[in-house]
Amino acid sequence: MELKIYKIDGSESTKMITLNDNIFNVEPNDHAIWLDVKHILANKRQGTHDTLEKSTISGSTRKLKRQKGTGGARAGSIKSPTIRGGATVFGPHPRDYSFKLNKKIKKLARFSALTYKAKENSITVLEDFSFDAPKTKAYSQILKNLNLEGKKTLLLANNSNTHVYLSSRNLPKAKVIRALDLNTYDVLNAQHVIICENSICDIEMMLGQE
Repeated sequence: MELKIYKIDGSESTKMITLNDNIFNVEPNDHAIWLDVKHILANKRQGTHDTLEKSTISGSTRKLKRQKGTGGARAGSIKSPTIRGGATVFGPHPRDYSFKLNKKIKKLARFSALTYKAKENSITVLEDFSFDAPKTKAYSQILKNLNLEGKKTLLLANNSNTHVYLSSRNLPKAKVIRALDLNTYDVLNAQHVIICENSICDIEMMLGQE
């Protein structure tokens, strides 16, 4: 698949680039995508939720009323789960939600995600650029020049250009990551993927080595 390379002013350059069919034109595997997205989101969970059970909640252990003769059900401690403000039964406790996933599955999921974007014509290859200082207005103008203003975008940069990252951070629908940090969730979560010219080599090298 051949794509035109665009300049940051939105115009087409004279250069073309060929995307590797082994990465951008494979048979998509939806199950692999589901597993990888589930893996990514599970690894992000803090798992710090906690509840108070009968042994940990504070309260008197005095018997509330006598056992018999009241005409009602038996009642023991005020910490009983059946009483309002009482303990929780089988509530969640801190845990680790992360799990391991086979590298081949993760690679196939990324291939599939990139293939879907390529088939939807939702990939733009952009000439490499950088900022001398964080400039949110300048990055926003680039998106406007590419007719992507207001869309959820993902920029894959070929290096850790801190200024470009900081320029996009205040834009709620724009995200910038290194090409080497490419993952299935970010690709699918974006409406349009922008790839810096030299990032193509990084993507091919990373996914080819794994």
